[in-house]
Amino acid sequence: MRTQREVQTVATWDAGSAACAQLVVGLHKQIAAIRNGDSLAVIAPDPGAAADLPAWCRMTGHVLLSAEHPNFIIQKNC
Repeated sequence: MRTQREVQTVATWDAGSAACAQLVVGLHKQIAAIRNGDSLAVIAPDPGAAADLPAWCRMTGHVLLSAEHPNFIIQKNC
């Protein structure tokens, strides 16, 4: 996994207090707005995000490039 400084992103989404289902629905909308191969920086302070975001990536086929809670970088891969 890469560090935050090694990855360029096209957009940043601050999830604020979103947790669980809200976080996943919001992330789905944000990832849909970027092109395949582009990366999205996500700021997700919810403690569950450390488990939720990697699981979401595995289930949806997107790539988790960096995970340094609360900062994550996800590459759109489909």
